[in-house]
Amino acid sequence: MNINLQYGTTGLPIDVPGNNVRIIEPTFVPGLTDEAAAFAQVAAAPLGGRPLREIVQSHERLAVVIPDGTRPLPSDRLLPWLFKALPHVPDANIVIINGTGSHRANTQAELAQMVGADVLSRYRVVNHDAHDPSTLALAGTGPDGRKVYMNREYVEADKRIALGFIEPHFMAGFSGGYKGIFPAIADINTIMHYHRAQVIGDPRSTWGRLHDNPTQDQVRAYGQVLPLDFLLNVTLNRKRQITRFFCGDPLTAHEAGCAFAKSTAMVACPHPYPIVVTSNSGFPLDQNLYQTVKGMSAAAQIVADGGLILAAARCNDGFPAHGNFREFLTQHASPQAILDTINTPGFSKFDQWQAQLFALIANRAKVGVYSEMADVDLQAAHIEPVKDISARLTLELQKRGLDTPIAVLPEGPMTIPYLA
Repeated sequence: MNINLQYGTTGLPIDVPGNNVRIIEPTFVPGLTDEAAAFAQVAAAPLGGRPLREIVQSHERLAVVIPDGTRPLPSDRLLPWLFKALPHVPDANIVIINGTGSHRANTQAELAQMVGADVLSRYRVVNHDAHDPSTLALAGTGPDGRKVYMNREYVEADKRIALGFIEPHFMAGFSGGYKGIFPAIADINTIMHYHRAQVIGDPRSTWGRLHDNPTQDQVRAYGQVLPLDFLLNVTLNRKRQITRFFCGDPLTAHEAGCAFAKSTAMVACPHPYPIVVTSNSGFPLDQNLYQTVKGMSAAAQIVADGGLILAAARCNDGFPAHGNFREFLTQHASPQAILDTINTPGFSKFDQWQAQLFALIANRAKVGVYSEMADVDLQAAHIEPVKDISARLTLELQKRGLDTPIAVLPEGPMTIPYLA
């Protein structure tokens, strides 16, 4: 069976051997016929709120938060439509904040690709820096009494808008909503608290669970210490076309978008699979191994204990070089050793959350990755380098038998399978 995995910008065709192969994909929803007109309509009649034009006054300072370069949101299309709906607001009153969370800043070239050259030249665009106290300001106090600091430009603005897209998320249940604010523009201390081991390890912090999810609960609680005035969320198909807009009141619009995403992106499976092949949805999500944990996690939802996960992700940005993810994976003797360190009382270190999730997966199944990374780097991270996915599958079926069930997720974490 020939299958094209989403990989980089070109895709990766593979031949899947065996007699028992299931392809698991989200329900394909066609893109909107006229995206710009559809946005103009929802901006005038949003979900649970006033029309966008009435929300921002001409004299007010507006902060617009966008996802960083690891997210496939078409900000270059959305931002011009947004500003067209606010013709009375001067360009000088608007700042666009790149919500990097704890990720690296995006370069000027990357920002131009993300927002479009015209937007970058007309408006002030800033990278969030969670580590620099001079760029942060007190946003408020969380329900647990914790002081929450956010990007100063956001805190000092008169009105606030967040852009994002909604899909199942491996910790928060779903992306979008207040996740575009928290942890995207929060301080590193609050981000560390948000990602603490007991929350990440909670089985309720998982794909497709919006309520009674300790991760999503924190997203909303901390995000709302300084409430959004307008949410601009979309859902996307595999062609990166916009399938629906969910705009207006942050909670109302997000709830509606999550219900739609769940109905199209989550697929029930009757049994676990000894072998699961996945991607990481291609560019921009598969730029590094850190993000590739998402594709692994999607596969882990249906892999049998002791099974094999094969992930195709370009990883042209490596582990990446910044942060502690590489150190966690390569300086421990095993995935269990990673978990032992992270679960030590009082332990707290930047990037531990992604290492924790990887270790939980690698404890249950063998993980192989097809990528641009060096074999020695993957091996040091307890990952099997895979040079040819088809050949690796053939080898595995020689051991297990040609009738061994294989599941393939061509779009990776854009499809979330679950055991019915």
